Amino acid sequence: MSSFPLQYPPGRELTGGDLLAQSLKQLGVEVAFGLHGGHLDAFLMGCESIGIRLIDTRHETVAVQAAEGYCRISTKPGVCFVTANSGFSNGLAGLATASADRSPILCITSSPPIRDTENNSLQGSIDQVVTARPLTKFAHRVIAPEECPRIVSHAMRVAQSSPPGPVLLDFPIDVLFSPIHPKLISWGSITSPPTYPPGPHPAAIEEAAQLIRAAKRPVIITGTGAGRLQARESLFKLAETCNIPVFNSSKYAMFHPQSIMLSSGAAGILAKLPLVQLARPDLVILLGARTGMFLGGKSGAIIPNNCTLIQVDCDGSEIGRTLPVKLGIVSDIEAFSSTMYTKLGTAYQGSVDEAWVRSVLNLSSAESPFEKDPAETAGLLHPYHALKSLFSAIEPGSIVVLDGGEAGVWAGDLAPRCQPSTVITSTGYLGFLGNGFGYTLGSAIAAPDRKIVNIQGDGSAGFHMMELDTYKRFNLNVMTVVVNNSVWGMSINGQDLVYGSSNSARPISSLNPETEYDVVAKGLQNAAAKVTRISEIASTVVKFQGQSGPSCINLIVDRKPTHPVTTMMVGLTESPDLVVVPYYDNIPRAYYKL
Repeated sequence: MSSFPLQYPPGRELTGGDLLAQSLKQLGVEVAFGLHGGHLDAFLMGCESIGIRLIDTRHETVAVQAAEGYCRISTKPGVCFVTANSGFSNGLAGLATASADRSPILCITSSPPIRDTENNSLQGSIDQVVTARPLTKFAHRVIAPEECPRIVSHAMRVAQSSPPGPVLLDFPIDVLFSPIHPKLISWGSITSPPTYPPGPHPAAIEEAAQLIRAAKRPVIITGTGAGRLQARESLFKLAETCNIPVFNSSKYAMFHPQSIMLSSGAAGILAKLPLVQLARPDLVILLGARTGMFLGGKSGAIIPNNCTLIQVDCDGSEIGRTLPVKLGIVSDIEAFSSTMYTKLGTAYQGSVDEAWVRSVLNLSSAESPFEKDPAETAGLLHPYHALKSLFSAIEPGSIVVLDGGEAGVWAGDLAPRCQPSTVITSTGYLGFLGNGFGYTLGSAIAAPDRKIVNIQGDGSAGFHMMELDTYKRFNLNVMTVVVNNSVWGMSINGQDLVYGSSNSARPISSLNPETEYDVVAKGLQNAAAKVTRISEIASTVVKFQGQSGPSCINLIVDRKPTHPVTTMMVGLTESPDLVVVPYYDNIPRAYYKL
């Protein structure tokens, strides 16, 4: 019988809430994010007794997304808690992003007593398990307190198994507050070691080796599946042995450890190869990177339509989802990289064009088309020059979280200038705005030794600005930067492209130019400054990153020029046979245009 020694809190009975907390502790949980609700008090007291750190937020969505940010940086499962119905409903947005972005988190919620089911009880209108199932890998209501170890360990294994994703457990309040009968405890596999991840088939390794040896212009593109430190180490051994350049997808970029084969530009830079008269890759190896919006969809802009494609992913259903693959391998990325390196080893003899490799790795060092633009116009900062100055002053090794529309893509181009350890694009596959506040919180708790930079557009900043209060209460080294152009940048610039500059109508795409985000931040006891001159940026960044605790910069920029990504996403065409559908492939016109 697998079990762990129960710890009885002094002066009170051992409850279901205690057993839940102790089960989590046994599974290695050190911290949980959430917002208080009386339904959860027995669990919260259990966490306090057993030494699980509680980080409380100002909104439940942020709590769930903080758990997601924590698991990305720590590589441990993230745990969050939301109270019955109201808190649960607020947390659904976090479950949605975790589901779309394959993040292993456990969400704990509560509900009315079992006897009051379907009784119009307080916070009991929504069946939380039924509601959560489409957004989770596993959702379950625990109806006996003694079942906590078995169900919790099962849920955690489901969250971490391939493909990873969110799980939810609903503990009715009477289950959490009821005393435990020790002889009835169902321990399950609570003390069993974690399972090994899937590895590549030997025949797949053999075929992959042949394709790599034959390639003249190979590249590797990594995604969130290659985020663990061990995976990066084995990956770079393989890349350096085979002389293969490595590009991060714009979804998730990890720069530590460094490698001579790691490009400082995101994979999107490969779309520039025809413009600089360089041949395109003949072999693309996707490692834990999903096809779709972050890799150019079906356009062929990033992954050429005529290249040989090897796709390695822990989820077999992702292989060939968007593009035809020559070789699909279901495997953990570390297992694939280390096995591939062992296969090729020091005896590797390939056909790689070394001059091409050097040219591709130097792509990101080419001068930006905005470099010669004025840094300031009519009292407003050029977004490129403002963010270039900002990132040039940020402490190397920082964790950068990108949020917002155009603000996020301007920042994504320039973030490598600060030599970050990790860059997280928080908008994800659902295009959510405001996630960055939670991801930043989770990152700061997971890596207290690093500076965290929370980049927000003024649109995304409006979602969860109150979390600056959370940053202050825990004295986190977070610098929030609001890139403030007083509009929804991608929206209004997209309208300009579709409807032309002569049409003055721009429905609901403007914000209040008088909003003082620095004043809000000061009211929440963050150090803060409003920056309107290029000459002020570097000194302000150095000052704030050099002090302990949170800070906020209100960076005033122009809404022009339109970022090239916005232009690309709108997909404007002069063809009379196509209807422009912003953000997706254009569609054929159903009738002839007169």
